[in-house]
Amino acid sequence: MTASKSDTLFAGSIPQLYERYLVPLIFEPYAVDLAVRVASQSPSRVLEVAAGTGVVTRRLAATLPRSATIVATDLNRAMLDQAAAVGTARSVEWKQADATSLPFADASFDAVVCQFGAMFFPDKPKAFAEAKRVLRDGGSLIFNVWDRIEDNEFADDITRTLATLFPSDPPRFLARTPHGYHDGERIRSELQAAGFRDISIDAVDAVSDAASPRDAAVAYCHGTPLRNEIEARAPGELARATDAATQALAERFGTGSVSGHIRALMIRASA
Repeated sequence: MTASKSDTLFAGSIPQLYERYLVPLIFEPYAVDLAVRVASQSPSRVLEVAAGTGVVTRRLAATLPRSATIVATDLNRAMLDQAAAVGTARSVEWKQADATSLPFADASFDAVVCQFGAMFFPDKPKAFAEAKRVLRDGGSLIFNVWDRIEDNEFADDITRTLATLFPSDPPRFLARTPHGYHDGERIRSELQAAGFRDISIDAVDAVSDAASPRDAAVAYCHGTPLRNEIEARAPGELARATDAATQALAERFGTGSVSGHIRALMIRASA
């Protein structure tokens, strides 16, 4: 599947809805895990790329010692503005930056961290090469990506449901981009080509909890670029698509609070 320009468009109300609904739904459990893994390396200077609305940044600020410097970057100014508005437990440097062209000196960080951002990089080998460049010798690149969509129940159900609403041109953002970079051998090969070594890739399972099927449907249909795809196919039909997604989740998981399986790949590599 070929990426669309709208796949990286986190604008309008998407950053706020992303933070309100999607962060607690699927990102928070992995942010805790990622921050612990980073802390185990005892880094003095940490660079976060594709920080989004700051869920990992907040965890890093709370987990790492105050002596550790944290620089958090994202390509999208609107996402960084939302992250800064939420705030962190201590001072963090926020900077708009492209992961494929980082505005930092060589060997200037002990760790580069990225949560669910690598899938969006238009040139992943180049982004990995940039991470390698800004890491000191022996520093760590620690990141995660979503596993295939079939192992992530809410995302899979919503994608299947929307395909029935738009059979001639189904919205495939979730399968194409967030869940489109899960081939372990490809990831390993691209990291090695960038000069990384001692690469580990582990599957990490978690549970996605929502107060209602509606909350889960809104998270995906309103709080991600999936919204752009829906509105491009049927202007004014976002509500109908969200209702259909809500009904599908309710039929499978119930009408009260709902829980679904999610799975990600956790990757660590040494510079």
